[in-house]
Amino acid sequence: MRNVTLSIPDDLLMRSRAYAEQHGTTLNQMIRDLLRRNVTAMEESVAQSLIDHADRTAVSMKGHTWKREDAYEK
Repeated sequence: MRNVTLSIPDDLLMRSRAYAEQHGTTLNQMIRDLLRRNVTAMEESVAQSLIDHADRTAVSMKGHTWKREDAYEK
């Protein structure tokens, strides 16, 4: 695990530490959890956008069916 240095205003730091203590966690764990939730939500949002785009994209195969052997034709 890597260390990261953050610049946080003193009043926010004090309130954040108090909040973490009240909730039985550490400031480090709280920041990791917040980052994990936000990054995961962003990744899921990107994936959902791709799925939505694929659903909206109309592709006509004009009756053509694909066979596995087609991928290996020269």
